[in-house]
Amino acid sequence: MSAVPTASPETAAIATPKARRRSRAPGAGSGFVVPTLFMLAFLVYFLMPLVWLLISSTKSLQDLFNSFGLWFQGFHLTQNISDTFAKDGGVFWTWARNTLMYSVVSAGGAALLAAAGGYGFAKFEFRGKGLLFWIVLGSVMVPQTALAIPTYLLFSKIGLNNNPLGFILPSLVSPFGIYLMRIYAESSVPSELIEAARIDGAGEFMIFRRIAFRLLTPGFVTVLLFTFVATWNNYFLPLVLFSSEKWYPLTVGLAQWQNQATASGGATASFNLVITGSLISVVPLIIAFVFLQRFWQSGLGSGGVKG
Repeated sequence: MSAVPTASPETAAIATPKARRRSRAPGAGSGFVVPTLFMLAFLVYFLMPLVWLLISSTKSLQDLFNSFGLWFQGFHLTQNISDTFAKDGGVFWTWARNTLMYSVVSAGGAALLAAAGGYGFAKFEFRGKGLLFWIVLGSVMVPQTALAIPTYLLFSKIGLNNNPLGFILPSLVSPFGIYLMRIYAESSVPSELIEAARIDGAGEFMIFRRIAFRLLTPGFVTVLLFTFVATWNNYFLPLVLFSSEKWYPLTVGLAQWQNQATASGGATASFNLVITGSLISVVPLIIAFVFLQRFWQSGLGSGGVKG
């Protein structure tokens, strides 16, 4: 029986550091220190306004100007919330209801249209397909604020200014959503599955509703989330469309309160209510991200790995 060779102490000393280097977790090297610090700086940059908003919402109007912005001074959050909803006859409730209605209808409609459009671009061949898709890509590059005035002029001709439809209809169009859904449909909806359904006698609408849409759900939720946030935060389009306070979303309504507080010269200033209203308006967006992030993450990561 031959003896089993053993490693010499010198060989073990050389191999041990290599083994240790191989066993390190990704990102444990010193080369990741700078990127980590860079990301931490960005984290502080993005979280700082939210922290300031939360702390300032707990202060009274006097404490808001007489204390350090990033430290608590008393706790008046409950009173501020009550005053915010009671101000001007409870108009904040109306603005919140309008914003929720605009965002839900626009996000659901835009995501559904983007899913159908992206699926059509990915799985159908038709004349002018390439040209139409390039037009969609070109539309992505056009800022929405540049379309606000032309949209107002167009809708004023047909009587949709100062009308909720004037805000909802443009929000249903999402060129980026169509682009995203086409890329996702190409990678997540097998053409063989569609052909098998056609052979079985299923119509195109049934194939999309029963098969394709279920596979497109993560991408659908991703577009839904993006459109919901964009509509919720939209300011310039409703500013030029609506002349009646009863149709204002939260963005325009809070800006109006801010202008009133600034114009009053401090006599009837309500900056603390504007800040509290801003905090309340952020809460639904946080809730939407918390509940939809699993669909969003799976939707973004699905196309990056192929079996």
